[in-house]
Amino acid sequence: MSTLADHGRELVPRPEQTPDALRTALAVVAPARLEEMQATKDDAFAKAVKWESLSPVQSWVLRWARDIEIARRPDLASRFERAQSTLEDEDPDVAREALRELTAVLDEAMTAVRG
Repeated sequence: MSTLADHGRELVPRPEQTPDALRTALAVVAPARLEEMQATKDDAFAKAVKWESLSPVQSWVLRWARDIEIARRPDLASRFERAQSTLEDEDPDVAREALRELTAVLDEAMTAVRG
């Protein structure tokens, strides 16, 4: 579980990195993405069987843990949304800064979920 002192208000505690826990958290913070989560889960499990490797499943878990980390923390979610909205700005400096910020948010979220 995470602490509130690290980054302010959180919508839900950081979930365990299991499919059920991630799905439960996503249902709270971004329910519109549940269908996308299921589709990518199905794809990851199919690849795992085909490749005889758990790597696709591990990648799926990390991707959704990262995305939920962003969605559950309003500070990260607002930075992410702002960066995405200016990513294709006509001003190359604005677009470059948006890409830098988007990368920073994704890195921060991934670092948090990896512990």
